[in-house]
Amino acid sequence: MTTTGLLVRRYVSETVRNPVTGTMLIVVPVIFVAVAARKIADAAELLGGQGGVHVETATAGWAAAFISAIAMYFQVRSARATDRRLVLAGLDPDRLVGARLTTGLALAVTATTAALVTLAARTGIDAPGRTAVGTLMFAVIYLGIGALIGALVSGPINGTVLIFFVWILDVFLGPAFGSADRVVTRVLPTHFATLWTMDLPSRHGGRVGDLGWAVVWTATSLAVSWTVIAATSRAARPRRQPGQLATAVRMGLREAGRNRMLWALLIAVPTSFILLAALTTPKEYQSMVLPESGRQIGVRFWFPDAHPGFMTPVAIASLAALVGLFTILDARSGDQRLALAGFRTRRLLTARLSLVALGALIATAASVAVTAALFDARQWGLYIAANTLIGLTYGLIGVLIGSVFGRVGGVFVAFLVPFLDLGLEQSPMLNSQVSGLGHALPGYGASRVLYDAALTVSFDETGPLLIALVWLIGLALAAGLLFRRAVRTAVT
Repeated sequence: MTTTGLLVRRYVSETVRNPVTGTMLIVVPVIFVAVAARKIADAAELLGGQGGVHVETATAGWAAAFISAIAMYFQVRSARATDRRLVLAGLDPDRLVGARLTTGLALAVTATTAALVTLAARTGIDAPGRTAVGTLMFAVIYLGIGALIGALVSGPINGTVLIFFVWILDVFLGPAFGSADRVVTRVLPTHFATLWTMDLPSRHGGRVGDLGWAVVWTATSLAVSWTVIAATSRAARPRRQPGQLATAVRMGLREAGRNRMLWALLIAVPTSFILLAALTTPKEYQSMVLPESGRQIGVRFWFPDAHPGFMTPVAIASLAALVGLFTILDARSGDQRLALAGFRTRRLLTARLSLVALGALIATAASVAVTAALFDARQWGLYIAANTLIGLTYGLIGVLIGSVFGRVGGVFVAFLVPFLDLGLEQSPMLNSQVSGLGHALPGYGASRVLYDAALTVSFDETGPLLIALVWLIGLALAAGLLFRRAVRTAVT
């Protein structure tokens, strides 16, 4: 077996050895296409896009793209020191880069296959060849994006939020959700791949055509991936050692203060997401049934004014979930060593959850500050409280997701759950009444309080508020149990 083949085998084995990562490469695209495709198509049609089977076809590409970018990001980040040692030991850099890139392509093909099989089972595929090639181009384009961000951004929270930022702009400003003729959106990574996959000619591709430009993006992505992996194999950064328990919270605050990119992303991501909601909202009236003074009434509102306020909790939940996920994962090995040294688990748990709560509060403050410039809630105090409750709830959900799914799968789940919950199931745009699934999701209670605060002048959602508080307490207990089990595993 050649050196490159041996390396590919080892890299793939490393991925497969982690059952969570390997499973999530398949499960995440399946869930996204099976559960969210129809709702996303409805949202695209509501916002003036294509809708219908065209958008459902594109969801396979979006799912494969996101999970491929996340997988490549972590492969680049985790391999820096190892790859550098291999090169120093005499391994040909080109062989190493080829092996890493081949492994990334294998991960992309796995995610693409899972998404396509689910799409075929769910709606059928009218043009199998076109859809398969288009979906694979999505995945390969985002391999390059994941590799580039992996080389430039060291912190996993920063890196994954930045990937989400690029992905969300690409999807919701792309031709599936709006006009394909907007000049500014033609530079988005999958603009032409989306149009070609959906078989909707852009008429602005010139002689190269939509397929030609999509191939150019794909080839450029492969070139970027090769260059980035080659560059990162020449450098490595030492890992920071965890601090002591007595200074855990203070060191966490200091680290957050030094992480200037995280602060920028906490402002840029909700700003862009909420502004995007305002810019893409159809100019029309909508209505929603809400309790007011003990009776159900129909509240009519101007959709462009209300939409930013409705999208705020989605941004908060996604950011808070990521903060919870990485706060726990990044500190796990340090916490296990502290436990071995005799520190009490309860103190460690208190320190970590305090940092998770702080991150959720920062995400809430940044998002609400942006929203206040675009949206005027009827009950501002209650509106802020509802968003804070959502942030704390999803911060704890991020802790659970990190404990169960790990980094690669956990990142996608951390975006998928709030999107399905707050963006789709609780949305008054897409549902005249909350479904049974919507009632069972963690965002139900807090979102009812939020809509009541946003659109009415009196508080009438005591029951949902209690449900939200029960969720918060239950999630805190579950997070504590998983944390204790993870820490005590090292002790025993």
